[in-house]
Amino acid sequence: MTVRIFIPRDAAALALGAENVAMAIAQEIAARGLDATIVRNGSRGMHWLEPLVEVETDGGRIAYGPVKKGDVASLFDAGFANGGEHPLCRGKTDEIPFLRQQTRLTFARCGVTDPLSLSDYRAHDGLRGLQNAIAMDPAAIVAQVTESGLRGRGGAGFPTGIKWKTVLEAAADRKYIVCNADEGDSGTFADRMIMEGDPFVLIEGMAIAGVATGATKGYVYTRSEYPHAIAVMEQAIEIARANGVLGPSVLGSKHAFDMEVRTGAGAYVCGEETALLNSLEGKRGLVRAKPPLPAHKGLFDCPTVINNVISLASVPIVMDKGAAFYRDFGVGRSRGTIPIQIAGNVKHGGLYEAAFGLSLGEIVDGIGGGTASGRPVKAVQVGGPLGAYFPRALFDTPFDYEAFAAKDGLIGHAGIVVFDDSVDMLHQARFAMEFCAVESCGKCTPCRIGSTRGVETADRIAQGIEPEKNRELLADLCNTMKYGSLCALGGFTPYPVLSAMNHFPEDFSPATVVQAAE
Repeated sequence: MTVRIFIPRDAAALALGAENVAMAIAQEIAARGLDATIVRNGSRGMHWLEPLVEVETDGGRIAYGPVKKGDVASLFDAGFANGGEHPLCRGKTDEIPFLRQQTRLTFARCGVTDPLSLSDYRAHDGLRGLQNAIAMDPAAIVAQVTESGLRGRGGAGFPTGIKWKTVLEAAADRKYIVCNADEGDSGTFADRMIMEGDPFVLIEGMAIAGVATGATKGYVYTRSEYPHAIAVMEQAIEIARANGVLGPSVLGSKHAFDMEVRTGAGAYVCGEETALLNSLEGKRGLVRAKPPLPAHKGLFDCPTVINNVISLASVPIVMDKGAAFYRDFGVGRSRGTIPIQIAGNVKHGGLYEAAFGLSLGEIVDGIGGGTASGRPVKAVQVGGPLGAYFPRALFDTPFDYEAFAAKDGLIGHAGIVVFDDSVDMLHQARFAMEFCAVESCGKCTPCRIGSTRGVETADRIAQGIEPEKNRELLADLCNTMKYGSLCALGGFTPYPVLSAMNHFPEDFSPATVVQAAE
């Protein structure tokens, strides 16, 4: 029987040498005359073990990692092709604690299947949600998504069903589905992992959205920094089209839906939905004033659903298992699961999908294993570069939209970046303002000018120039930006700045600043 060896071609694994490992394994298979084939899968999300190589055995898949090119010969000598013992052996993949404790719904196939095998996708429950959807009335699909409690996973947490209902009820000759895959937040990689490791689930989710709202065309807007994701998505779309999943008759139904990938030019602000639409139309990525909402007047002035990758990739499980199944996970108004991306100075960095409700402490200390440096955790930034910094005193906060908002934070795209006690929080506050100044589209004054003045004010605090007066000025600038900016870039930049000032005042005090300068 042909042995299947799984080697990820996920960008994170490639960055750690997966391509060299794959070549070395192919050479060993040929040299030893083994009956084996290599499957290039997605990542399981355990980045400290990448490249993670798996072998399919009668007893399940056995994992080895992190594997380097120089380890390959010794792996085969140890009976690797049959799941043999080796210092790099991690046992059964599904039994690794980091994986075993997860609730994988959206990422159920990621790292398990061949990303470009539609038959593999079908064999692991793929397309069942779409098959159910084409047999339903569009309003019933929207109702099921609404009842599931699914909210936007891109950051705002807006109910997905309400957005779809608005587009469904809008009268227009043409409607669009736009997937916001412009994943620009630091410490986030869930969108990329789906596109590279399970692209058909995103295609299925977008097709369901099209059937539900009457949209016949979809676009995946992603960033030029994701060449592997772009390549995989484009191949997957061609395969889906050739097999009748996309096209004039979706799975043989009366519904038409097709889609394509569009690549942005690297502007962070194009992650904001209206700036994204301008970019998609070939214009400069400037934020639009609202109203009108994109659901009424979006792409090319037509009603448009704009959802994040994870939002759309979560829809197939809702349509397959039902609204109640999905809604039973989570807490409060945060229903279902969330792919938590753990990064920064952390021992076990990677993607961890779980139901809403885990505390920040459980995520950082338990799942992440604390800092990689071994020093105490000082701060955790949740929600990307515009997210608040949480001190250990707030580690009892549950991962829930409303709970984070109550602590002046935001979940955002669920990226977590860990910092140890060597971090300078004044420097981090300055970085937030500088980031905003660099990435601002320039359309509104609070964001464009406020961020520039914020950098200058932070520099004066660092130089010990009237620190108390300048701290007040920095707080006042934040207040102006928060309530006066046109979009979330300027409106959310105050979160990291104010949280750094409020939770770590010692880093903004004259004594600390002078000591740091010396």
